[in-house]
Amino acid sequence: MNKMNSDRSSHSSLCRTGLRIAGALLLPALAGVAAADTGAKDWAPPGGRIGYVVWHEVSWGVRETPDAKEECPKGFNIGPREQFAELYPKDGKKRTLMETQLKREADIWDPNTEADEFPFHEATGRYALGVDLDGKATAEDFESDDGRKGIDNQLFRVVGCVRNYRQEGELGIITTKWRAQKPFNRIVFEISDVDSIKNDPDVTISYYRTLDTMLSGPVGNFLPGGSQRVDTRWGKRFVSTAKGRIVDGVLETTQPFKQVLVPEDGMGDPAVIIYKDAQVRFKLTPESAEGVLAGFLDVEQWYYAMNTAWATHHAAYGQASAHSMYKALRRLADGHPDPKTGENTTISGAQDLKLVQVYVIHPEDEKQLASR
Repeated sequence: MNKMNSDRSSHSSLCRTGLRIAGALLLPALAGVAAADTGAKDWAPPGGRIGYVVWHEVSWGVRETPDAKEECPKGFNIGPREQFAELYPKDGKKRTLMETQLKREADIWDPNTEADEFPFHEATGRYALGVDLDGKATAEDFESDDGRKGIDNQLFRVVGCVRNYRQEGELGIITTKWRAQKPFNRIVFEISDVDSIKNDPDVTISYYRTLDTMLSGPVGNFLPGGSQRVDTRWGKRFVSTAKGRIVDGVLETTQPFKQVLVPEDGMGDPAVIIYKDAQVRFKLTPESAEGVLAGFLDVEQWYYAMNTAWATHHAAYGQASAHSMYKALRRLADGHPDPKTGENTTISGAQDLKLVQVYVIHPEDEKQLASR
């Protein structure tokens, strides 16, 4: 058998294994899901655990108003093309490639915190998406639409008035496509020790990178009931756990994840976004979940991931100037000060996510099925 046929045979075998395991888990679950759909208040998932795979990154915690006047009263930021045109106008002066394009690109990959040549409009207003990460309510914090105080989301100030990070930009559309299509990006949250998905004071939240494609519907949607095998070989560094509770159908973290690594495979080289002291707040149903993954994001790694995913050419379509955004990231960083310099190395932020229910397949699940 040649290598191509061998790879196909191996892939088919893995898919069949996942389907058998999902089927074995699904049969005892059907009655429970039916009960939940008919309005049962205290449905518990089979075995006390339920998983959700991320399929859509709605935004980087950007709360938008219809005319943007609330969060962007000074308008939107200009992008790399507009900045380049101002720096190097068509005035007849001869300029070399080294003095212009290469210099500007070098500034992106070797940024500094000197004053920006251009005004940068930070998002403002009273409201933002996210959670209270530090247990405090300060003048820099926001309020949620449902009345929660002390929302920490300084990243919103950085990206809120950059078109690429808003609904009109490419980011939400393309990153959702990447999340669904690129296997490196597959991430799952599993909740265990669940007595009720409506109210439970003590649950465990586990985070994994997984291996399988998502169960898709006929119109490009994603369906509940698929399976996801945990990546125990290359994905060990992604495994993280936290404690949580469910209140009125909302999952929230009570003891944060120490660290969450979010894989990002975009147009360039794969990268990883690092959350420290991460928390989640998800509204749960038996079929889906949605809400935010929030925490303190490593500034340098977030910036690197942004640049590897978005070349300057593509970022220009959404007027996202990496050069200006880096200065804002460093200026607004609000967490984890460097012990030597005292400068903050992380910035509070959140990803607005949509997830669909899946059966999370652990190695012991596969062994148990194989022994039957």
